Amino acid sequence: MQAKRVIGTATFIVMLAMASTALAVMPKYVFFFLGDGMSSAQIQATEAYLTTKNGGSATLATDLQRPENRLHMTSFPILGMQTTYDAHSLMTDSASAATAFACGIKTGNGVLGMDATKTISYKSIARLAAENGRLVGIVSSVSLDHATSASYYASVPNRGLMNTIATQMVEAGFAFYGGGGLASPTKGTNESDTQNNIWNLLTEKGYTVLNDRETILALQHNPKNKVVCINPWLQDNAAMPYAIDRPATNLSLAEMTSVAIDTLANQKLSDPAQDQGFFLMVEGGKIDWACHANDAKATIGDTLDLNDAVGVALDFYKKYPAQTLIVVTGDHETGGMSVGHATTGYTAHYDRLLGQTNSATYFGQNQWKAHKANASTNYNYKLPDNLESNLEMIGLMQSVFGLNWAELNSYQKEKLEDAYDKSMCGQNNNGSDANNLLYGSYEPIIVTITHILNERAGIGWTSYSHTGVPVPVFAIGSESQRFSGFYDNTDIAKQMAKALDIHQQLPVVKPAP
Repeated sequence: MQAKRVIGTATFIVMLAMASTALAVMPKYVFFFLGDGMSSAQIQATEAYLTTKNGGSATLATDLQRPENRLHMTSFPILGMQTTYDAHSLMTDSASAATAFACGIKTGNGVLGMDATKTISYKSIARLAAENGRLVGIVSSVSLDHATSASYYASVPNRGLMNTIATQMVEAGFAFYGGGGLASPTKGTNESDTQNNIWNLLTEKGYTVLNDRETILALQHNPKNKVVCINPWLQDNAAMPYAIDRPATNLSLAEMTSVAIDTLANQKLSDPAQDQGFFLMVEGGKIDWACHANDAKATIGDTLDLNDAVGVALDFYKKYPAQTLIVVTGDHETGGMSVGHATTGYTAHYDRLLGQTNSATYFGQNQWKAHKANASTNYNYKLPDNLESNLEMIGLMQSVFGLNWAELNSYQKEKLEDAYDKSMCGQNNNGSDANNLLYGSYEPIIVTITHILNERAGIGWTSYSHTGVPVPVFAIGSESQRFSGFYDNTDIAKQMAKALDIHQQLPVVKPAP
């Protein structure tokens, strides 16, 4: 009798669990935000800067913890942590990391949507979601054929095949692409690449291409079925400008995200009976580029830009909380950014970042370019005070970066003098090994200015490349509990697939064309 009672109880529990699962509401609207190059250091530095900008102190916990000084993601109820290494390296690149997120498989650096042998292609969760009737949107602050975006629609053995990638972007047929432009839209990058005119292909496939602020924003009230929205001014390599450099004629990442949401949601919500929902991936891609350049202010600016985009999704979530899932993470850390430096110890001076008015990239393309053209004739690097005696350059350091020459110590001035010599004529008193360590592939004087500015604020850098530290994951909404814990980056795709109600087990092989 007792045994029958136990069996009956167990059966009831199983039936109750099955009924609960059957009644569970899967999210219709799924957002995946990715800060390329963003890990804990970038997030903490941004909150410290925001605290300072809002009139508080980055050294006081009570100020750092005020709600207005926190990023949206750090207030999410679900927190996870992911490892980022790829098939062959502790330090992943964006292609292999994005393939893990999109396809649920480890691959090698530079490979998109394929295995490490470069012989098997896989479907992304975006393609699988589209096959299940969802609309798909891709937004990025870098070019739309860059690694992160490409992983959701392309399978190529080399991320440098930009024309091939863009061709597959058209073929994927997603409802919305927006942000940056295309890196190689009219010809291939090499003989292995396709040589298609992507603009013609987009027209043939029924896409509308927009590239001015007014017509893009008009989509919020008059959505189109298939659209590509490209910002009017692209700063470098077909990417949106850094947030710190953005002109009024451009859209921010948040504004582009809002347009994407309205474009996708208005198509679906207009016919609730046919509403299978949507999947929207949004990448803050220039966080990574700023970290490569060791430019903390640009890094922080684009992290805030991504945060504003997350805020747009949160507004949507508040309207449909039971039907919406938002996940935010980074693909890897870039630059070895540290919150703290040997010269500042246990304090911080984020107010010293407030005076920087342009990114290092913008400065190099504009003020520095003009200055070098005027001052490099008959330059003699053996003179000890080339920089100190040049009032124009001293003034530029002050006006663009807020760096006051009179406040610097002798070692900082010496480093700047050496870097100025190297930038002006290609020579200085350092050996090649020292120069490689100090400047990497960047303009010596510019990266030295940002290094010294950042160090004075209390921020350090160890690399011009990616690092291998784990990256936090934040989630809110329906099925968000799936992203709690410590796991591999491939698990994000697998859990996202379940949240998207994709029943195939990842990775899913893509049939040969």
